[in-house]
Amino acid sequence: MGEGLHVDAAKARKLLREILVSGTLTFSGHAKKEMVKDNLTTQDVVNVLRAGVVEPSEFEQGSWRHRVKTNAICVVVVLVSEREAVVVTNWRIRR
Repeated sequence: MGEGLHVDAAKARKLLREILVSGTLTFSGHAKKEMVKDNLTTQDVVNVLRAGVVEPSEFEQGSWRHRVKTNAICVVVVLVSEREAVVVTNWRIRR
């Protein structure tokens, strides 16, 4: 996956919206397992990426990762390029 793009939260939000329209969004094996565990669908994750709050990136496990949150779900994504993103993990936020 490489390092991914290191961009600020506003740029990440813009790129994610563009990727959802005309780019490539993929899911890591871990993300798929976590989706099953928390009963999340790909549409749930896409909705979070489309409308959630993008936090500043963090360099973790060799790549720049962006957390995108709603009140109920958190999605962590790596921007591989301006045309591609990979969901690396996701979870329901327990209250």
